[in-house]
Formats: sequence, C-alpha cells, structure tokens
Amino acid sequence: MATTEQSLFDRAPGDPYRVLDEDGRVVDGATVPDLADEQLLAMYREMRTARHFDERMVSLQRQGRIGTYSPLAGQEAAQVASTHALREDDWISYQYREHGAVVVRGLTPEYVRYWMGYEEGNASLVDQHIVPLNISIAGHIPHATGMAWAAKLKGDDRVVACHFGDGATSEGDFHEGLNFAGVFDTPSVFFCHNNQWAISVPRDRQTASATIAQKADAYGFNGVQVDGMDPLASYAVSRAAVEKARNPADGEARPTLVETLLYRFGAHTTADDPTAYRDEAEVEAWREKDPIPRFEAFLRDRDLLDDERVATIEDEIEEEVAAVVREAEDVEPDPADLFADAYAEETPRIREQREYLERLRERHGDDALLRDE
Repeated sequence: MATTEQSLFDRAPGDPYRVLDEDGRVVDGATVPDLADEQLLAMYREMRTARHFDERMVSLQRQGRIGTYSPLAGQEAAQVASTHALREDDWISYQYREHGAVVVRGLTPEYVRYWMGYEEGNASLVDQHIVPLNISIAGHIPHATGMAWAAKLKGDDRVVACHFGDGATSEGDFHEGLNFAGVFDTPSVFFCHNNQWAISVPRDRQTASATIAQKADAYGFNGVQVDGMDPLASYAVSRAAVEKARNPADGEARPTLVETLLYRFGAHTTADDPTAYRDEAEVEAWREKDPIPRFEAFLRDRDLLDDERVATIEDEIEEEVAAVVREAEDVEPDPADLFADAYAEETPRIREQREYLERLRERHGDDALLRDE
C-alpha cells in the first residue's frame, strides 16, 4: 500500500481526514484524489440527484403516495463517494438511508415501488449488487461479513461494503459482525455514518469511546474517521479501504471501519419530528458544511461548472427523477399480495381471509375495494 494511503489509517482519534474545507477549498497539506474530470462531475450530478430524489420522496410521503421513508439530506457525499470507490461487482449492504449508493448504481422505478409497498422493488436491488435492505438495526452486519468471508473462501476478489448508522454500534450484531471479520480477515469495509443522532438519542449516549472508529482496535483492524460531508476525503478513505480489503499487503488486516462524520438535515424518518429533540441552531451550524455547495465550489474553481451547466444539470435531474416516479406509479396493485408472504406456509386463518377477499373481488371488483366500499 502506498505511504499516502497508509497515512489515512494512522491518524489520531478525533482527527478526521479532510480534503475540502466548508467553502470548497483544498485544506493545507491535503492531496486531491486523482479522479478524471468526468468522474468528478458524475459524483456531483449523483449527489444532486440523491438530494432531489430525497425531496421528491418526502413530498410523495406527505401526499400519501408512498409509505414511511428515511431522508438522506446531508449525507450524500459519503454515500456517493464510497460507492465510486467500489467496483460495479462489489456488493453493498446498507441500512435504509443510503439512497445515494442506489443512485450511483442506477435509480429505477422498482426502487421507488419498494417504498410504495412493493417487495419486488427491494428484491430488484440484487441486479445492482445491492443486498435487499432489512430495516432491523444492525441485523445486516453479520450477513455482510458472511458474504465477504464467502468471497474470500471462493477466491473471489470482490469486496463487501456495509453501511449503518451510529445507533447500530450499540447492537450486539455490530460487535459480532466486526469481531468475526477481524478473526477471519474478511474483505469488508464497514461504513458507520455517524450523523450525530440515532433517532432522538445523541451520539454521546451511544458510547463512551472518544470515537466510533477506534472500536476497530478491539477487532484487530484499522478504524479511521473521515469528514463525511467532504466527497473527496470520503472517496480517498473509501478507496484506500477497498484496495486494502481486495489486495492486502503481507500481514495487513483486510477489514476497515470507516466512521464518516456527518449530519442528517431532516428527520430520522417521515414518522419522526426532530424539533422535539434537536436545537435548530445545531442544524443550521451543520448546514454550513452542506456537501453539495461545498463540492460545487471546488468544481467551479476548476472551471468544471458554471451557472449554465448547473442549471442544465438541475433540469436534467428533475426530469429524470420525475420519469422514474411516473413509471413507478404506473402499476396496478394486486390485493392478494397482502397474503403472499405472511407465513412460509399458509395458515387456516390466512386462507380464510384470502378466500374472503376473493369473494369480495368477484362480487364488487377491485375498484370498489380500493374505494373501501
């Protein structure tokens, strides 16, 4: 591993790696990752797409057109940049807020349909090498570790990236998954997105550790903090961790725990009211670190963006997201799906309910059912 990459993992606790300051300027001594102009612009566009998608989804939920949704605003940089550090055939296992990773792999109507209540939309993520999400907190971490171990046993050089929030580190599955990864040296990168709040519980009530990253010491591998609202720093750290997982040096542990320091601007979910537990002054202070204008300032300074180009990108993103939503809603729900996966085998009670529904459909038709008649 190059010395510059190794130095990313040798930082003192509480010294998150940064490339850009809040105004989009390169900080003293930082190295800008060697990315082509096209990839820098793609990352910017995907961050903007994720933010606009987020706004649309919250709006759709408020209109009753989708179910409960987990907003991502403020966390776009870490999600998009870390996905760019992966190969397309590397696997992503995420909690429920990393929509930016889905945007990079390809935003589809099926994904929107998942949030509308169609389980097929969750299953379709497999085609993009994204593990169907499981809402249980940290429950996916041991599975992600197992996938990485399987890849190692098969001689497959793919890496598994596992995303979760700071609240997940209080769950036993976090310890079990990372401990197993350390013992069996799995090609894993664990991304803990420390957005300061696990619903209404602040980070300082999650752990007495100075950082979450240093928890990796107990499992025998590297942990590193990064400014998760800085896309260039997030990419650099993610890239180094992915390469270490895929091609470790002699005697070097494959896994890495990456703690991304960031903030969610909105609610935990659309069922949450963050004003009940957060001070608005705190939110506004974090908005000064907003990853999108920060990255845009950097790209403008490099003459990769101007007002005209930004306006064009905005228009294209609005139409792209609108088209995905239109197609997602162009589907007729089948009421019988209510009973399809309630149990592995149909119980007498479920069969009774299904047959009752079928009689109603024969008598009144689906339109009447949807009108609750």
